[in-house]
Amino acid sequence: MEVLQKTYTYADLLSEFPAETRCEIIKNELFMPPAPNPEHQDISRDLGFYLLLFVRQNNLGKIYYAPFDVILDINNVVQPDIIFIDSENLKNLTKRGLEGVPDLVVEIISPSTFYRDSVEKKDLYEKFGVQEYWIVEPANRVIEIFTLQNGKYVLHQFAVEQGKVQSKLLQGFEVDLQMIFPNQS
Repeated sequence: MEVLQKTYTYADLLSEFPAETRCEIIKNELFMPPAPNPEHQDISRDLGFYLLLFVRQNNLGKIYYAPFDVILDINNVVQPDIIFIDSENLKNLTKRGLEGVPDLVVEIISPSTFYRDSVEKKDLYEKFGVQEYWIVEPANRVIEIFTLQNGKYVLHQFAVEQGKVQSKLLQGFEVDLQMIFPNQS
């Protein structure tokens, strides 16, 4: 006997789940990630703070944090940890979220989202044309930055535990890993 699995669209999310529900659709498959742990929240807050400060000081656009719907199309709706939207793309903001492609996405990986963030979402962001994708891996204290070149992601920078990473998209934005990752006890 064949088991039929429901395919989800953005309309299904709106009709079946309360607005506050944390869920994503990738290729019509529903994902409901658990709430982030304190380490994840600390990293998101700190990296988001430095990014927000830089974007505001340079009047570049807007920063948003999860949960915030990024509606790539009706079959792919994600809630990245942090997104940057360039001033030119702010026209795609609606009451529902961002109906279009962010310019920069940051995903902070947890053990339960490792494959989804580092493979499935990376492929999705590449396909939709996200210019820069940051993967932050707290367990190994790693930040990887990928930039879109000729429609494919290329590793721009890889840093472990210490040093600085620099955005290619946001010229002049750099962050010290020791300011992002909590001190190890």
